[in-house]
Amino acid sequence: MSVLEWLMPPPTEGDRGFWSSVREALKGSHQDYTTGNLNRAILLLAIPMVLEMVLESLFAVTDVFWVGRLGANAVATVGITESMLALVFAIGLGVSMSTTAMVARRIGEKDPEDAAIASVQAVVVGLTISLVVGIPAGIYAPDLLRAMGASPEIVAGGSGYARIALGGCGAIIMLFLNNAIFRGAGDAAIAMRLLWVSNIINLILDPCLIFGLGPFPRMGVTGAALATFTGRSFGVLYQFYRLLKGTGRIHILARHLRLNVRVMLRLLRVSVTGILQFAIANASWIVLVRIISIFGAAAVAGYTIAIRIVVFFILPSWGLSNAAATLVGQNLGAKRPDRAAQSVWQTGFYNMLFLGVIGVFFIVFATPVVKLFVSDPAVVPISAIALRTFSCGNIGYAYGMVMLQAFNGAGDTLTPTIVNFFGFWVLELPLAWWLAVTMRWHAEGAFLSIVIAECSIAAAGMVLFRRGRWARQRI
Repeated sequence: MSVLEWLMPPPTEGDRGFWSSVREALKGSHQDYTTGNLNRAILLLAIPMVLEMVLESLFAVTDVFWVGRLGANAVATVGITESMLALVFAIGLGVSMSTTAMVARRIGEKDPEDAAIASVQAVVVGLTISLVVGIPAGIYAPDLLRAMGASPEIVAGGSGYARIALGGCGAIIMLFLNNAIFRGAGDAAIAMRLLWVSNIINLILDPCLIFGLGPFPRMGVTGAALATFTGRSFGVLYQFYRLLKGTGRIHILARHLRLNVRVMLRLLRVSVTGILQFAIANASWIVLVRIISIFGAAAVAGYTIAIRIVVFFILPSWGLSNAAATLVGQNLGAKRPDRAAQSVWQTGFYNMLFLGVIGVFFIVFATPVVKLFVSDPAVVPISAIALRTFSCGNIGYAYGMVMLQAFNGAGDTLTPTIVNFFGFWVLELPLAWWLAVTMRWHAEGAFLSIVIAECSIAAAGMVLFRRGRWARQRI
C-alpha cells in the first residue's frame, strides 16, 4: 500500500460525496467523529475551522491594508502593539486549548452535561482574566510602547491605537475561548458563522473610522483599533447567545450557571501550562520585534506587513490543527487512541500540501504581494525578503502546528510548553541576535532565525508524538 493510499483510503458505500460533505460541513454536521471514515471526519471539522481562521485573519489583513496607507509609523504602531498583544493571545489560546480538550473529552464520553459545566467554568476564567489584564494594559499603553523601543513620533500617534487594542483585549480572549467550546463540541460551523458577523462589521468600520468617511470621524490608526474591537465585541455577544440558545451538541442551561470548584481546578491545572506554552512562544515575538526595531521603523514595518500576510495563511492551517485537536480529544474520550493518532498524521499531511503550495507562490511573487499592502520604497524590499524567508519554512510550520495541537487536544499542554521553550528561547532568540547584530545580517538575520526555530520545533514535535505519552493523559 502506498503512502497516498494509506492516507486516503477508498470511499465505502456509506460515504457521501465530497460536495455533499462540504455542504454538510458549512451547515453544521452532527456526525459522531469517533466512528466512520476518518477522512470525512477531518473534512467535516476542517472546512469550518479553516474558514473560521481565514475570517480571523481578515481582522489583521484588513487593518494592515488600510493602515498601510498612513505611512511607516502607523504600520510600525500596529506591529509593536500586536507584538504586545501576543501575550494576550497566549492567555486566550492557553485557556482555549484546555477548554477544547476538556469539552471534546466529555463529548467523546457522551457526557454533554459535564461538557456544559466545563464550558461555564471556562467562561468565568476568561471574564476574570479579561478584567485583570485589560484595565492596566489600557491605562499604561503609551508607557508600554516606549518600553518596546517605539520612537516619540510613534508613541504620539499610536497611543490611542494601543489603548483600545490592549485595553479591549478581553474581546480577543472571549472570542477565542467561546469558539474553543464550540470546536471541542464539534460545532465548528457555529464558530465560523459568528466570525462572519465580526468581520462584516470590521470591514465596514475600518476605512470609515480610519479616513473619516461619511458621518464618521477621521481617527487615523486609532480608528483601526476601534473598528476591530467593535467587530470582536459583537462576535462575543453572538457567541453567548448561541451558547444559551443551545446547539446540536452543547447547551448551557440555568442549572449550569454556577461555580464548580472541582472542574475549574482541573481546567486551571491544564490552562496554566497551556498559557505558559503560548506565553513562551508569543513573548519571544516581543523580543524578536525589539531586535528588529534596532534597524528602524522601515524594518519593523516590513516585518509587520510580511508577518500579517503569512498569518493570513497560517491561521487557516491552524484551523486544520484545531480539527486534529478535536479529533484527538473526542477519540481519546471514546477510548480509541489509534484513531486519534491516525487523524493527526493525516491532518499533518494535508496541512503540508496546503502550506507547501502557498510557500512556493510567495517565494515567486513576494514583491507584488507586498505592494498590495504598502508602497513605501524603504519598506517594500524588506517586507519581500521577510515573506520569501518565512515561506521557506512552510512545511515545517505545517507539521509543527498539527503536532503541538495534538498534544493540546489530548490535554498534554506540558510537552508543547517544553518544546516551545527550547525552540524559541534557547534557539531562536540567541540565533536572531547573533545573525542580526553579531553577523550584521540586520533584520534578515532575525527573519532566518524564525524559519530555523520553527522547523526544529516541528521535528521535535513529531519525535515526541511518536512516543505516545499523550495517549495516556487524563483530563
